[in-house]
Amino acid sequence: VLGIMKIVNLAHGSLYMLGAFFLAAGIDWTGSYLFGVLFAISATLVAGVAVELAALRRLHVRDHLDQVLATFGMILFFNEMMRILFGPAPLSVPMPAFLEGQIMLTEDLDYPVYRLMVILVGLAVAGFLYWLIVKTRLGMLIRAGASNRTMVGALGVDVTLLYTGVFALGAALAGLAGLMAAPILSVESGMGDGVLILTFVVIVIGGIGSIRGAFVAALLIGLVDTIGRSFLPMILRELLSPTLAAGVGPALASMTIYLLMALVLSFRPQGLFPARTG
Repeated sequence: VLGIMKIVNLAHGSLYMLGAFFLAAGIDWTGSYLFGVLFAISATLVAGVAVELAALRRLHVRDHLDQVLATFGMILFFNEMMRILFGPAPLSVPMPAFLEGQIMLTEDLDYPVYRLMVILVGLAVAGFLYWLIVKTRLGMLIRAGASNRTMVGALGVDVTLLYTGVFALGAALAGLAGLMAAPILSVESGMGDGVLILTFVVIVIGGIGSIRGAFVAALLIGLVDTIGRSFLPMILRELLSPTLAAGVGPALASMTIYLLMALVLSFRPQGLFPARTG
């Protein structure tokens, strides 16, 4: 479990939150959503590099528990720092004007343009990561460094610099996720904590180290969670009394993704699409 949490890297939950706050700050300073996006991604990348250089670089060769405790401490630090800088009240980020409105998918179905943009950006990021990790020399070095850091270093690769670059990329992507969620959710201290749990579930179901597994598991979890929250309460109202259904329905709906994880692990403990090694 500690090894998986190391891969998830708890610090990225805080960087997700920072991306949302940096977007809000950029828009507040200039009134431009596009500037806010560029500022949020750049500032989150710089923050990620600073975190890696200041703390995580010394922990790469340490035990999993040391890294988990350190990054958990960073979560508490960044949560309190955002509360001090921006206050305890949630911030509201306006929807960009050029992404407002809805698009007609069918005669009976309209879909918000912004949410469609979020889906397209997510697909683009998934495709980019697959290309980077699987098809490029840099991806080969990343996979090799994750498997055997000592051997890769003995071959002349600067593994420390490689780790810094990977963490910086992860920080930028975490900031991108946070800024995309900002107009939909409230921007507040601790908003990244819940994302870490879902990320943990995605990696366990998809298979550790597998880009394809993470992509498929994320889609599967989103589908199961949405269906559970939409239809499970209605089904329970047909089977139970209204009072009991109102109390049990939301609780069971929030458990569906964890039940899915337990089911997958019962049949495939290594995940749906474990990374190929050897």
